This record gives sequence, C-alpha cells and structure tokens, in this order.
Amino acid sequence: MKSIYLSLICLLLVSNCKSDQQKTSKENHKEEFKELSIAEKIANAHGFEQWQNVSEVKFTFQVNRDSVQGKGRSWTWNPKENKVKMSTSETPIAYVRHKIDSSYISTDKAFINDKFWLLVPFQLVWDSTATISEPKFVTSPIYNKTLKLITLTYPQKGGYTPGDAYDIYYDDDYIIREWAYRKGNSEEPSLSTTFENYNDYNGIKIATNHKMEGGNWNLNFTDVKITLDDQK
Repeated sequence: MKSIYLSLICLLLVSNCKSDQQKTSKENHKEEFKELSIAEKIANAHGFEQWQNVSEVKFTFQVNRDSVQGKGRSWTWNPKENKVKMSTSETPIAYVRHKIDSSYISTDKAFINDKFWLLVPFQLVWDSTATISEPKFVTSPIYNKTLKLITLTYPQKGGYTPGDAYDIYYDDDYIIREWAYRKGNSEEPSLSTTFENYNDYNGIKIATNHKMEGGNWNLNFTDVKITLDDQK
C-alpha cells in the first residue's frame, strides 16, 4: 500500500513539473512573438538592433542655403560612456553628459539637436516620456505621396524643448521619408523636410540629407562613421 502511495506522489510531481514546463514554454513562445510597437518597427528598419554593438559615432552637422555651405559642427560620441566631443573652428569641447554643469549647457543643447536629426528613428524608442499617436494613412506634404503618419509629442515640462511635436511620415517598409516639426505643438509646421540619401553605416541606416520643399535648404550630414565594439 505504501509503495502505491509513493508511486502516486511521484506521478503527481512529474505531472506538475510537465505542466509548469509547458506553461513556461507557452509564455516564452508568446514573449518571442510579441507584436512590436510602431516605434520599434521604425527603429529596427533603420538598424536599431545593431545599436547595442556601437561604440562610437562621428558626424558633422551643417545646413546649406542656396548652395552656400554652412558652418558645420563635428561630433564624436561614445554612447556607452556618454562621452561627447564637439569640434568647430574654435577650441574643441569635451564632456561627459551625466556630469555636465551650466558651462556645457549650450554645447549639450547643440549635441541633442544634431543627434536627434541624425538618429530620430531611434529617438522613437529612447524617448520614453514622449507620446506616439496611432498610425494613419495621409498624403505627405512635400512628396505628395500616400504614406503612414505618426506624431511624436513631448511633455510640456522637461528637456530642452518641452511641448514640441513631430509629424513623421514613413513608407510600407517603415523607412522615414519626411517629417514636420511643430514648435510647442503648434497647429502649423515650423519646418518640414525630406529624409533622403540614406546610407548604411555598419548596419545603421541614416538619411544624410533633409531638404525643404524647393531644395534650396539642406540640412545634411558628412563624415559619418559608426564604429562597432569589435572594430575598436
């Protein structure tokens, strides 16, 4: 009788163990195939999954007007250490973002602005305080094409430019083609530009030209270099 009782206990333990394993397996399977958000899909289409391997980003930000080349700002950014260096015609400035004081604020504002333009698809994921609208099909303002639209809106407090909004137009492949910046979430755009001349830098896709309608204004990036951990 004792032997039968022990056998029943063993069977119950095995059954519970299998049930727990099946439950865990189903949970893992569900997690593995969890639907990505629109922000994640856009970021991944531009190479966000490679970002974890990036050790250094270099780029020069400039604005050309009527074929006149603007004064550029060159940046070196080590994202894992959050070290930033700006080089212009003046003395280079280097700092660590989480240790800055008031003397670096103007430089850091410039860095945040320039980095935002460079990597806006990733900002959709990074900027967790911002809200993102549901996507909808619209006719884009510059190309006059049918694209999907989401709006990225920042809270009224915090950051260097609180309350701003960005209308982001992307195609069926989740690649950004245009955007409109609306200062303070104003009804009318403050600036609308294209996203064009995409290049691949070690798996990171970056639009190196942003032109206003008419093409006589071009915010662009040169000397772009993305270095991965195994290339150091």
